[in-house]
Amino acid sequence: MDDSQRGIEPGGSVEIVAGASFDSNATLAKRSLQRDGQAFAALVQRYHEFVYRICFGILRHRQDAEDATQDTFSRLAKYLDRWDPRRPLEPWLATVAGNRSRSHLARRRPHATLTAADEPQTFATIHAHAADAMREEIVLALRQLPGRQQKAFQLFHEQSLSYDQIARQMDCPVGTVKTLVHRARRALIDQLRDRDVVPNRQSSFSRSSAGGGR
Repeated sequence: MDDSQRGIEPGGSVEIVAGASFDSNATLAKRSLQRDGQAFAALVQRYHEFVYRICFGILRHRQDAEDATQDTFSRLAKYLDRWDPRRPLEPWLATVAGNRSRSHLARRRPHATLTAADEPQTFATIHAHAADAMREEIVLALRQLPGRQQKAFQLFHEQSLSYDQIARQMDCPVGTVKTLVHRARRALIDQLRDRDVVPNRQSSFSRSSAGGGR
């Protein structure tokens, strides 16, 4: 079966189930934003299994996973106008599904759950996918920053340089470097919140993995 038979499109591919629309994600999204309920239903049908697997991989409980799946599609409907149709839909959808699942996990009652050993490949794959999706969202958000903010942020967080080292490399005062890094953090968080990639309650960009301020 070739790509056209399976409904695979540039910028985000999934295998279309029997009876689903063969329109592109961008076309369905545009129609959905014009209040075409059938178009949005086609998106849900296309991605329901994809989202459910992510939710189940985190929650390990079928009913909770279904609830989180429905919550994810509610978020998709609410924020669809923020999706850039030139980009794949899956990374954003996977990140929202992960966030909604973790929210359900935090507030649910104790359940008898499956262990990772019950479905080891699914468990490992889902979490790897969610991590990859978050990294991609951060990279995309970074590209939207002004050049000096982007450079200062990358030198500090990715290359683990000190403020003094960055100041020498960028030929500017240490105070300017601190301001650039701080503004880059805030801009990143705002972008990720706007796309519902991180919860609104998250108020800071943690430097824990980089060893704190220097």
